[in-house]
Amino acid sequence: MPRRSPLPPELPSRFSVSEAVALGVSPSRLTRGDIRRPFHGVRAVQGGGDSTLLQLCLDYAPRLAPWQFFSHETVFALLGAPTPEWPYRPGIHISAHRPAREPRTAGVAGHRLQLREPATLLLPNGLPIEHPVRAWRQTGRQWALDDLIATAEFLISDRGRTAIASFDDLAAEVEAMGDTRGGILRKALVEVRAGTRSARETHLRLRLVRAGLPEPDVNVTIRDHRGSAILELDLAYPRWRVAAEYDGRAHAEDTLQFAKDADRWDLIRDLGWDHVRILNHHMRDGGRSAVARVREALIRAGWRPGHASHVPLSFR
Repeated sequence: MPRRSPLPPELPSRFSVSEAVALGVSPSRLTRGDIRRPFHGVRAVQGGGDSTLLQLCLDYAPRLAPWQFFSHETVFALLGAPTPEWPYRPGIHISAHRPAREPRTAGVAGHRLQLREPATLLLPNGLPIEHPVRAWRQTGRQWALDDLIATAEFLISDRGRTAIASFDDLAAEVEAMGDTRGGILRKALVEVRAGTRSARETHLRLRLVRAGLPEPDVNVTIRDHRGSAILELDLAYPRWRVAAEYDGRAHAEDTLQFAKDADRWDLIRDLGWDHVRILNHHMRDGGRSAVARVREALIRAGWRPGHASHVPLSFR
């Protein structure tokens, strides 16, 4: 069996066919078993990729023209923002502004956008993306209302880093460029709240409100008698001292974390709050079980259906 000739050292792990040929690599060498062919015109060293959207975008990057960039829902998948839950899988969307051309190849959705001043950003891995505010409006053509709300809250909330955008940024983009699908973006903005920590927290809040319960405040800080912050509640009804929190149990096998959480739950109850833990199975069937658990806690605390509406502390 003939030995494979080594690839030029200056050739990156992902490269275009034209780039390899320009460095003296023969077309037949690019058909050998140690080379992947993720997209037409692109080759990659075998073993360096998988099926995650990030890896697929990195695979495609050698094909990108200077005027092209990742857009729509792809932006949020690359940023680690909320996207619709499984089995939905975000696709690869690549755009260009007129009169430049969008890509047309298998595995990629190409978009030719109206002429506009570019606002692309460059990720640390070198991938160019549409500005997330613009991408949110673009995604309005694809996603359901609640997914748009969850991603908007990701953008405007401080989740261990500076917020990516403001509520006004999103509203201004819709005003300037127009709404989509019967005004779905404006409908989403009505229900967007700043400060949420996760998409599941957002979905829980929306289910509670739409079921006729009062709207909870987001991320309420509990303080001691000296005014020092003790802890923060995800969703809270201070008037009735009821707290609802989604527990994803991502650390179910982490006994140290579980012990810390258990101590925290005890402290919440010791402070006179009714603490309602919502687990994943409570959110099935439209969250009926989650709503029932929170409703029961509110009724125990004295709330009754038809009670005067509650204005949340954190509208934006």
